[in-house]
Amino acid sequence: MRTTHRREFMLAGAAATCWPLIATGAPARDAAFSWEGVQQRAAALARRAYRPAKPVAAAQAIDFDAIGAIRYRADNALLDNIRLFPLGNVAATPVAINVVEQGRARPISFAPELFDVPAGKAAAPGFAGFRAMEPGRESDWLAYLGAAYFRAAGAQDQYGLSARGLAIDTGLADREQFPRFTEFWIERAGERAYVIYALLDGESVTGAFRFASRHDGDVVQDVSSVLFPRRAIERLGIAPITSMFWYGDRTGAGAGDWRPEIHDSDGLALLTASGERLWRPLINPTSPVTDSFAASNLHGFGLIQRDRNFDHYQDDGAFYDRRPNLWVEPRGTWGDGQVMLYAFPTTGETVDNVACFWVPNAPVRAGERLGFDYRLRWASADPSVAQGARVIDTRLGTAGRPGAAIVAGAIKLVTDFQGDGLAGLTRQSGVVPQIDVARGRVLTSSAYPVVGTRDRWRVTADIAPDAGATADVRLYLKRGEAALSETLLYPLTLR
Repeated sequence: MRTTHRREFMLAGAAATCWPLIATGAPARDAAFSWEGVQQRAAALARRAYRPAKPVAAAQAIDFDAIGAIRYRADNALLDNIRLFPLGNVAATPVAINVVEQGRARPISFAPELFDVPAGKAAAPGFAGFRAMEPGRESDWLAYLGAAYFRAAGAQDQYGLSARGLAIDTGLADREQFPRFTEFWIERAGERAYVIYALLDGESVTGAFRFASRHDGDVVQDVSSVLFPRRAIERLGIAPITSMFWYGDRTGAGAGDWRPEIHDSDGLALLTASGERLWRPLINPTSPVTDSFAASNLHGFGLIQRDRNFDHYQDDGAFYDRRPNLWVEPRGTWGDGQVMLYAFPTTGETVDNVACFWVPNAPVRAGERLGFDYRLRWASADPSVAQGARVIDTRLGTAGRPGAAIVAGAIKLVTDFQGDGLAGLTRQSGVVPQIDVARGRVLTSSAYPVVGTRDRWRVTADIAPDAGATADVRLYLKRGEAALSETLLYPLTLR
């Protein structure tokens, strides 16, 4: 995965390409528009050789600080609350923007007077993307900027993790591709609601996307995607999410940083076809790592920020406690596949070093037509656990009883669960941990309610990984044969 610098994405993002309107036979000015027409254009584009667009030379001379000083004028807003991003040296290739009204599309042409620019400076011709503003305010709730990246602010008016149109060969050494949204059509559907259509173009695939987006507290986007591979694709990532995990309470502080934790998301959540809920805490690995989780006909997955306690971050500028979750709900049957989680090392908070996405098991071949529909929910509340108990804390330590000799070759894993499903249960209720370990073994384990808390239980386990191996732990609470909690998935490695 390319290192996405969040500071750049906020104002300018990565470069985005533009499909030349005349060369590809785009609709004429103020032309009839339809979703079917966008799909037809994507299909026709896939039959042509890939031609990446060229950056605008003038944009390459506009640095980060200069980009921040160029402002789209509020009185030029499209559809009342859509404002456009300027080009700059980190987004030097424009995208095409169209407004759709009464079934007709009107292309938006660049004009210098659309922007307020400092004296002696000039905006480069073209647009890097767009954002949807909160009515009557100077904050936005949805932004498309940089390649196929987009994001929403969620219920607490705070940006964090991002989504992408597609992930191509993410995690495969030096092979990842970044197909780009090249043209957008924006249609108003309410005061804080838009239908956004996008054309995607890349070396290996083209696509048509439809995002029915609304902000009613949470931001919800109903997505339809139709894909046309130009060539075989080894790893096609559907509904990809990118986020940042630098360090947390179980991983130790970052070098030289005073804040207790810094991350946009602290775990990957999955809801399987059988109804099992899985939780995999995020880590900042010492080397790039890819994990996969069988997820045929899955019901949902996403990157979640469960820790919402300000004291755990102490950041009153970036507000990591307010970062939104992003939950993906497939629509229809996606078939056999797996959710992949890819992470690489980071030494700071400005790089998104985590990605997750769903990958079909079936081969992806040139000339196919593939369709995937899903819902994206950007929320502060955790949508991954509707009932039962969830993991709220995971810690690691030396194995053995406190005050006794350390058990060599083992790690203590401490996991706290909390939820209504644990209400009223005591040590006499028959609650036990179910722990399964691949490439390792459980030495001791116990489960008990945490004194002074409500509906919270703790599991402690000393686990010995096999020599030189990573032990994959699978852990949940049960009573009899009934599961009381979601399942924790955790990789343990002796250091």
